[in-house]
Amino acid sequence: MSEFRFVRMGFGADMVEYQVAWDEQRRVHAARFADEVPDTCLLLEHPPVYTAGRRTAPEERPLDGTPVIDVDRGGKITWHGPGQLVGYPIQKLPRPVDVVAHLRRLEDAMIAVCAEFGVTAARVEGRAGVWVLGDPIGERTGLGGLSLDFDPRLSSEDEEFDHRLVGPEYAPSNAGQRHEDRKICAMGIRVAKGVTMHGFALNVNPDTSNFDKIIPCGIRDAGVTSLSYELGRTVTMDEVLPVAERHLQDVLGNADLKPRAVEKASA
Repeated sequence: MSEFRFVRMGFGADMVEYQVAWDEQRRVHAARFADEVPDTCLLLEHPPVYTAGRRTAPEERPLDGTPVIDVDRGGKITWHGPGQLVGYPIQKLPRPVDVVAHLRRLEDAMIAVCAEFGVTAARVEGRAGVWVLGDPIGERTGLGGLSLDFDPRLSSEDEEFDHRLVGPEYAPSNAGQRHEDRKICAMGIRVAKGVTMHGFALNVNPDTSNFDKIIPCGIRDAGVTSLSYELGRTVTMDEVLPVAERHLQDVLGNADLKPRAVEKASA
């Protein structure tokens, strides 16, 4: 077990501009690679900003030309802003490096955080991050509780559907009212020289309508949510920070960082 430290960079009035945090990530990453610092998790809150991972498609960006910062993490476009706990774990992994195992550990930590607050969250196969699962498709309702006779997102032209062109009933921020899957914690990571960068963004009490201007994470048939929405009360960053640190310490700081055991197919 190696040392694992937390650095609270800034919250509320002291929230950290994205470029400042990115520069600090790279500085700590270089220091960790050189064994000058221990494994470190930067925790912070950003002013409103859209960031796009390497797989982001042009049509997933804001239609109104809102600026987007392109970054070197995996994943697609997302939003960061007030009310969202952002964590950048910078951790040296053993070789052979197992990127998926690191992602799964982050998901485990955030699922545990949600559970401690009384929100049941889970993984969704093929979709990174942590989700609150919705009702079965046939039991879902539309905005205001009305049944949807036809959901264009489930048609063969699903990849062409754009909620921004058809009104609020399909907006990602209204996924809870539609009783469908909704992401509570986004994740995007990069591993360079065996050291991790980027990480997670847990929605504590943000204005989730900011996600309505984009195709968040490139996903058109699900939405977003927050701890506050799911619990029906305002959850504060002060409540979540110590809980998040404890579970990150349990899962990352105390982890056996060996790669996952992958079963070989029998001949």
